[in-house]
Amino acid sequence: MRNNTSQFGDNAGKVWQTISNQGKVSIDDIRSETQLSDKDLFAAVGWLARENKIKKENNKYLLDETNLDNVIGSTAGKVYKILDIWEQADLQTMRRLSDEPDEEIYTALGWLAREDKLIMDKDQKYSLKYE
Repeated sequence: MRNNTSQFGDNAGKVWQTISNQGKVSIDDIRSETQLSDKDLFAAVGWLARENKIKKENNKYLLDETNLDNVIGSTAGKVYKILDIWEQADLQTMRRLSDEPDEEIYTALGWLAREDKLIMDKDQKYSLKYE
């Protein structure tokens, strides 16, 4: 069975394609074009940022070397630490413990999924993937 977090990569492909076709695009335009939920959309942004493929300029996204790594990487570190300590957590728990908004948690989850460090179960609970 395919790891549920691989869907993050599929969604990142949709976001990448939209930006590739349209150039600089607002988050609302990406949402409209891809029909992704906020969770899926921001996780895709995190995935692309980890791949160093997406940049944010004046509230629009474009394909370029990322300028999002400091913010997303920092939040990903917080989420990683939460999952390392708690072993498993849902979005509400991560929000409460990290003091970060949903958008930042989603991008961090996408970042960690791209690093192949994340497992998501059918109940939307996340844990770290140890090899």
